[in-house]
Amino acid sequence: MKKNLHRAAVILLVSISAATSGCGRTTPTLSPAQTGVSPEQQSADAAGFKEFSNRVNDYVKLHKSQEVLLPALKPTVSPEAINAHQRALSLKIREARPNARPGDIFTPAAQKSFQDVIQSAMQGPRGANMDATLNQGSPLPPISVGVNQPYPDGVAYTTVPPTLLLVLPKLPDEVVYRVVLHDLLLMDLKANLVVDVLPGIIP
Repeated sequence: MKKNLHRAAVILLVSISAATSGCGRTTPTLSPAQTGVSPEQQSADAAGFKEFSNRVNDYVKLHKSQEVLLPALKPTVSPEAINAHQRALSLKIREARPNARPGDIFTPAAQKSFQDVIQSAMQGPRGANMDATLNQGSPLPPISVGVNQPYPDGVAYTTVPPTLLLVLPKLPDEVVYRVVLHDLLLMDLKANLVVDVLPGIIP
């Protein structure tokens, strides 16, 4: 039962991700027998992820609008120049969204969708492997990360397991998911900036 539910959740969320990332595919309408969840829950999760993807796309537009104001980096520039460009981009983005706060992109509806699929995936047949990947390396000390703030230097984070990524909305190149302790972060790597945080979502 759990195996069938997990497989159906993967199929559903990959279809949603493709539709919201501009692939031109139509999200199929699946029956409760195919998904193991009610049509109401399917609709709510799809709507939550669509809202999330729309907010992400809005952020990427802002990122690009600020990046074009900076001198373009050349392939041969020094690490110091790259770091300076990163700090400058981070500052411009932070100034462009001064009122950013948790939940601006991980909206309440999106949070519920993430909770549904992450719990389902972690309880599925590959849950143990995901948990092992998330717990690799030395335990992290308690840390605090802030929305619209640079990610702290020297603080490790965890890449989201590939099998878990399959059930999360696909992201544009400018942003990535990262896990810190039990929190899911939306990170702007070019700017080393925490875009939003979904606390306590990782078991």
